[in-house]
Amino acid sequence: MPPPDHDPLPALYRELRALAARYLKQKPGHTLQPTAIVNEAWLRLQHNPELDWRSQTHFFAISANAMRNVLLDHARRAHADKRGGGAAHVTLSAAPAGAEPPDFDELDVIALSDAMDELAKLDPRQARVVELRFFGGLGIAEIATELAVSERTVKNDWRMAKAWLRAELAERDA
Repeated sequence: MPPPDHDPLPALYRELRALAARYLKQKPGHTLQPTAIVNEAWLRLQHNPELDWRSQTHFFAISANAMRNVLLDHARRAHADKRGGGAAHVTLSAAPAGAEPPDFDELDVIALSDAMDELAKLDPRQARVVELRFFGGLGIAEIATELAVSERTVKNDWRMAKAWLRAELAERDA
């Protein structure tokens, strides 16, 4: 148990920043910096009156959604600024260390988010697994704990979701 005066927030902030840096490492010249992603997500989390995280894993699960929304909002602004061209890209292969890197090439974050919204209509848990794994940096065991399912279920959901997203995004590009 940490001492009563130990503040875990600086360490959590550093972990979120490292996660954001890993996302952007694969995208040289991206206009959004890791600190900006984390600061914006942090502000969104701070202003959420319903924020009540039960554990560090749960905190990262909540943060995954906030960071996804920051990246999506940035991509939409960039897309609007360019009047339809060059939306910001993030690679799914830039998944956190220890994560099974999917063999997706660069993806338009808006298209990915739209596809994840469609997946959520078909299988909300699979969409949540993708969000926690990709945007939250959680491992299989952590996701299983957060979703109260087995690790095998998470692995199956991850595999199925990747396949579905790959097909859905290929169809949108066609």
